[in-house]
Amino acid sequence: MTTATGAREQTREHSRGVPSGTYRLQFHADFTLDAGAELAGYLADLGVSHAYASPLLRSAEGSNHGYDTTDHAHVDEARGGREALDRFVAALHEHGLGLVLDLVPNHMGVDDAHASQWWWSLLELGQDSPHAHAFDVDWEFGGGRVRVPVLGSADDVAQLEVEDGELRYYEHRFPIAPGTGEGTPQEVHDRQHYELVDWRRADGDLNYRRFFAINTLAGLRVEDQRVFDATHELAVSLVSEGLVDGLRIDHPDGLADPQQYLDRLAEASGHRWTVVEKILEPGEQLPADWATAGTTGYDALSEVDGVLVDPAGEAALTALDTELVGHGVDYAELVHGTKREVTDGILGSEVARLARLVGDLPGVPAEQVVEGLAELLASFPVYRTYLPEGRSHLDATVAAVRERRPDLTAAVDGLHPLLATPHTELATRFEQTSGPVMAKGVEDSAYYRWARFVMLNEVGGDPAHFGISVADFHAAQEHRAAERSVSMTTLSTHDTKRSEDVRARLAVLAELPEEWAGLVRGWLARHPLADRPLAHLVWQNLVGAWPLSRERAQAYVEKAAREAGTSTTYTAPDEEFEAALHAMVDAAFDDPTTRSEIDAFVERITPPGWSNSLTQKLLQLTIAGVPDVYQGTELWDFSLVDPDNRRPVDYRARQELLAGLDDGAVPAVDASGAAKLLVVSRVLRHRRDSPGSFSRYEPVGVTGSAADHAVAFDRGGVVTVATRLPVGLAATGWGDTALELSHGGWRDLLTGTRVVSDAHGVSVAELLTALPVALLVKD
Repeated sequence: MTTATGAREQTREHSRGVPSGTYRLQFHADFTLDAGAELAGYLADLGVSHAYASPLLRSAEGSNHGYDTTDHAHVDEARGGREALDRFVAALHEHGLGLVLDLVPNHMGVDDAHASQWWWSLLELGQDSPHAHAFDVDWEFGGGRVRVPVLGSADDVAQLEVEDGELRYYEHRFPIAPGTGEGTPQEVHDRQHYELVDWRRADGDLNYRRFFAINTLAGLRVEDQRVFDATHELAVSLVSEGLVDGLRIDHPDGLADPQQYLDRLAEASGHRWTVVEKILEPGEQLPADWATAGTTGYDALSEVDGVLVDPAGEAALTALDTELVGHGVDYAELVHGTKREVTDGILGSEVARLARLVGDLPGVPAEQVVEGLAELLASFPVYRTYLPEGRSHLDATVAAVRERRPDLTAAVDGLHPLLATPHTELATRFEQTSGPVMAKGVEDSAYYRWARFVMLNEVGGDPAHFGISVADFHAAQEHRAAERSVSMTTLSTHDTKRSEDVRARLAVLAELPEEWAGLVRGWLARHPLADRPLAHLVWQNLVGAWPLSRERAQAYVEKAAREAGTSTTYTAPDEEFEAALHAMVDAAFDDPTTRSEIDAFVERITPPGWSNSLTQKLLQLTIAGVPDVYQGTELWDFSLVDPDNRRPVDYRARQELLAGLDDGAVPAVDASGAAKLLVVSRVLRHRRDSPGSFSRYEPVGVTGSAADHAVAFDRGGVVTVATRLPVGLAATGWGDTALELSHGGWRDLLTGTRVVSDAHGVSVAELLTALPVALLVKD
């Protein structure tokens, strides 16, 4: 067994210190590590084994997320610095907890060049910089200079100034290379190793790799051992000193060689439990030879959400969408179009760099090479390959493009063998580019354009697949238990489009599609908007998050409209359209008829939404894997996309409510969210205290008239029982529905209810009287 293979095997099968459950905390200047330390006792009481921290290394000033690391050698001072980290970990250890840390290996923040000393050095010294090897720059294309897109227009070079030995452009500061500071500011600029250019040129003329299309996040060449060592020295030392017990790796798809990176990390970290933020398309598997415990859980999110959806609602919601759009939507065609907008627009610089690497293809015009690359990227069915792993995706994409665009046959046939050769610069850069094209084209565009049923428009999901059956859910969980039993599972993250409870409430629409369609038609008639599909998206999200403040609603719809890019954009806002959009949202608050209809409908769907939320949470917490709870979501949380989902959390209220649960009776399923806190705390505590009870996965048979409304499975010591499609169930009741459990007594860990399994099994109606979910152990 090779060293690399050994590392992968050890990490996958014997990850050190596998958490029983994690709790994600978003640290920033207003929620520091010392604030986190104050929560250690609460997290222990909740039942998690590890706190799970957002990135903590020094980041851009004012960053509320930390994914714009500017210095890998220091803990961010705004978050408290190294001393606060030591205090935080000491508090965790005092309560028997560990720490999982989020790392960002793919890129670093360069918005403020002076704050990013590596970038400053690169700009000052160019290819002679001791840090030049760390960045992914095409020097030849830039004429030996790095193009920095910060100018308002090309004419703004006239606005440059030389001050205190630096070149200044308004608030931006740039270094001056030794011996080049004489003359006018423009003359000084022209002698630098960088060229300040119109920001609009970023789409086609940049010569450094970025994170997606964010100019202020410059890609790092972590495949270089020197870069790996320098960017991971502090993190590895935190692991070796016992401060960090597990790792979460951001955006591995941006790396030149994720497998190599994970092998190195496993070796350096002593094979600590490590998960990767890898988005898998439905049915796609994580590369088997990666030295990782698994993903951060978007795949599990999609499976859990899917089983909540009533397939009977698809036809009516599709009909409504067709009516609003004016024609039937081919989602695959929509995605292809949005991905082409990305290849031809904001990621045009990346496509152009690929074309430069291809060079001349015999008999193929240069423009056809560019077009062929763009079509291949737009047609790719997954985020990327990891050649030779995933070669079949490339082969299938080539075949699809040949069929779709016969005029490009010569181009794609010429590109195919070049892109299929592992570890060449061209093939690697193509792999690094296909992921951003997918993310920007699907998550940040198509998801905002197709509003048939936005509950499904979630990271890692597929809106074209209208839920999954109970049988398919069981099959997915059996596979998870067998192949990725210590992967992370999640329902909400800082990147989800809607929080879990919003999605759980919106799932109810699939059970009431005609009623929903009638409301939407009425609202559109009273408050027309030219972009009717966007209006439908807005109404769904308002109902999903209601009640919410006008300010939150307005901020969300503006972001959604600009992400959709159909009627307004970030770079060219349509003021008239946005005014009409904001007026429509105002009407939800101010028009008496509309407001009363929203209030009444939300009141109607809230109880079944709560039922869905409890089911969703119990499933996520008890399927195979390491369950994560995103900050605040142990109670009902009706948040929309960031920054809405990063609002402050009232921990005092949660602590008091948890203390009351430990002293009191079973809570009602009501607006307090206590029922959800009960589920979260009881399951997490049992996972922590009785890990052997979660050792396998077997579906539990359900019989009777309402069998389709139950999901039940045995984890080897506990049995999960949960309700699905609650609106339909309310019309019929459980009746004779029963669980096929072994004979004898059973006790619900959530409510204390005791039931007996006999020849007829366990009556579901008898079991689920206080809550729509149960977690059973043999009594």
